[in-house]
Amino acid sequence: MTTTVAEARPSLRAKFIRKTYTHLAGAVAAFIVLEFIFFQIGLAEAFTRFVLASRFSWLAVLGGFAVLGWLARELTSNADSIETQYIGLGVYVVAEALLFTPLLFIAAYFSDPLVIPTAAILTLSMFGGLTAIAFTTRKDFSFLGGILKIGGFLALGLIVCSILFGFTLGLVFSMVMVALASAAILYDTSKIIHHYSTRQYVAASLELFASVAVLFWYVLRVVMAMSSRN
Repeated sequence: MTTTVAEARPSLRAKFIRKTYTHLAGAVAAFIVLEFIFFQIGLAEAFTRFVLASRFSWLAVLGGFAVLGWLARELTSNADSIETQYIGLGVYVVAEALLFTPLLFIAAYFSDPLVIPTAAILTLSMFGGLTAIAFTTRKDFSFLGGILKIGGFLALGLIVCSILFGFTLGLVFSMVMVALASAAILYDTSKIIHHYSTRQYVAASLELFASVAVLFWYVLRVVMAMSSRN
């Protein structure tokens, strides 16, 4: 029988938490480095032009990354081999970095220069606060799973419809998605403590990275929208 993190000895639990958040920090650092490289070699601009050329291009990209992300998360969470888990994490980080390039390119060259650092600071602050809530309350937030699934399907449906029919999802939608991503961080933090084994720290870091990425995406959209109004 697999021992969960919550059931493990305090020393093993502390080791798991340390490894998980070290890998999360490494994934975020790798994401930043990849974005820098993509911008330097011109890939960010080329990919942005490709995506903006047709709304169906963006739909194809989102579909491809959704499948790739799902495969990477399944590979990482179900793999017994640490090496295989690292492959899943690496694939997911590269995919997310590429997916973010159009939004970051627009934010960097067509918005206020402060929007990206502002969004990054806000995301980090929110993640830190939500993590502290999950750890200090020691509450099992698994009840959020159903809410997140329903919210995720509704959001996906709205995004697909907006691409197909050419309407814009505005500030309110982005703010709702920030709330949904915040709930996902509480859920994922609780999940890795109550349902993951102490050997699944790579998979745990991927779960957290995915939620942080979604949070950063919509926080950045909110900041860009607010900046354009000033």
